[in-house]
This record gives sequence, structure tokens and C-alpha cells, in this order.
Amino acid sequence: MSTNLSAATLPRVAIVATGGTIAMKNDPVTGAPVPALSGADLVAAVPGLTRLATLTVTEFANLPSTYMGPALWPALTRTVEELLAHDDIAGVVVLHGTDTLDQTAFFLDLTLIGDKPVVVIGAQRNASDPDGDGGRNLLNAVRQILAPGAHDMGVTVTLNHNINAAREVRKTHTNNVETFNSGDAGFLGTVDEDRVVFARKSLRRQTLPIPAAMPRIDVVAMYAGADGAQLRHAVDDGADAIVVSAYGFGNVNDALHDAVAEAIAKGVVVIVASQLANGRALPVYGFKGGGKTLRDAGAVFADDLSPDKARVLALLALPITRDRAALQAYFDR
Repeated sequence: MSTNLSAATLPRVAIVATGGTIAMKNDPVTGAPVPALSGADLVAAVPGLTRLATLTVTEFANLPSTYMGPALWPALTRTVEELLAHDDIAGVVVLHGTDTLDQTAFFLDLTLIGDKPVVVIGAQRNASDPDGDGGRNLLNAVRQILAPGAHDMGVTVTLNHNINAAREVRKTHTNNVETFNSGDAGFLGTVDEDRVVFARKSLRRQTLPIPAAMPRIDVVAMYAGADGAQLRHAVDDGADAIVVSAYGFGNVNDALHDAVAEAIAKGVVVIVASQLANGRALPVYGFKGGGKTLRDAGAVFADDLSPDKARVLALLALPITRDRAALQAYFDR
């Protein structure tokens, strides 16, 4: 359902609501935040927003972001695509919960074509909080879309005035409004009080088609004393690929190494990502379970992508090719 708000003489910006904390209020019985507000409710609650643009609100969903994933992402891409196809739409703001916000933004960045700005936002504080951050984030997202230089930046994540590239951004704190940042890569820019300042562009973007059916890809973590049972179970349960959330450069113990080698021998793709927030997964160490031995066994390395984001890219790349070298090229771009 779409709703038009504000005057027709202003530039048009589309809002796509998916739910999350930004759309929650405290339940009067339990006192805990629950889904409560529509996208139109959120827009109406932000002073000054309708003086900037005519807003078209699409109610895509109203879900906690822990419910978002591959089952919904293709439809979200199509919804945003349809809105961007209108010549008079300057850009799209996607309202989203913060738990999976970076994954959804990355999926959109990988699947959307065009140079119009798409800004994914959320909130760390729900709408019942007197110092809630959702309204400011929404206002800043619209300002960013309308700012000079906003085109051809890819999908961005903009919270607490900071603009992040979808590929690079991570959630780093459970409750701080300064939760999203891009680590070593740094912010793309800042939404200041007087203007939007863009400092750089992300140079590591690529676009892949959405397959008719996405593969099943599980994530298995390395932990002290891991015996490989979880990875073997994922293989036996029908996983097409497994992302190993490894230590350091991409290291596991000898037991998990054996499980990885067995999985690859059975034709299951294994992708090694680092649990660490910064740096690349690299096949450096030569002990059994070190990255070099995993690469020699046939594993793909996820570069600087988090395990979650390595899975997002693999969902789109695996239907194109299962060749190790070809898959590695997608992660190296």
C-alpha cells in the first residue's frame, strides 16, 4: 500500500517501511517494545519532513529485523526497483530494524541497478523513548537523497549523521546510537546541520542477478574445542555451501579443518570469513587448520566481509558458479 504525503510541488522521495525498532512502541501491558507504527505514522511524526519533499510511503512489512532474510529480500529489491523506475522519484529510504540492517542493505546494493540514492535507516531507540533517534535518521536520509552528489553512491546506511557504504558497514554496539560504522574503510560522508558532505565513494561495488531460487547456505562458527560436528550436520542436512566464521586471518583447529575438507570433497562450497571486525581473511598460516591449509583443501576466502555478509554474496554468486576460482573472484572484487 502506498500513501502520498505533502505538496506536489516538492521533489518526491519514496519511503519503504519494513518494521524494526524504528516502528516500535512500548506495549502498555508488558512495557516491552513491539511493532506498532506504520511508515506513514513515522513520516507524520517528524517535524519539517514534509517541507523537504513529497513523500510516497509503501508499507512493505512491519517485522522485527531478525525476521528479515532471503525469503523477503528479493521482493524488497523489486519494490525499491519499481519505485526508482518513476522519473519523478529522487530516491528511496528503507526503514529497517538494526539487527539485520547491514545484510539487507548489502543485498539491495548487490541487486539494484541505477544511480539514484537508496538510503537504509533504522533506530536504536523505539518511538516511545523521549530521545528516540528514528525521526532524526529519517530526516537526515531525505536530506541526503536531495543533496548534490547523492547519486551513484550505491546503497548507503545512514544513522547518527554518518553515511556508510552497504558493503562496508557493520553494527558494532547493542544500544548506542553510534552503532553503525565502516571500520578501516571509514564513512562516506556526514549529514551536517547545514549541508550533506560526501568525502568518498566505495570502489568495491558489483551487481548480481537474483536467482529463481537461492541456495541454502549455513554459517558455522569456529570456537575453542570445536569438533566439526556442526559443520558435518549442515552438510548432512543439505547445505549447498557453508560459511565458516573463523579466527584471525581465517584459522580453525585441526578437527574443524577435517570437517571442512570432507565437506569440500562432497561438493559443498566452503567460504572462510573472519570473526574480527577489521581486516581481511587471508590464507596465511600453514599449520593444520591455518588459512593456507584451508585454501589448499579448496576453500574460498571472504576477504573483508563479515560471515553474515559473505553469506549474502554467496546467495547470489553460487547460482552463477560453483567453481572455486570464479567464486573467489566475486569475493575479491
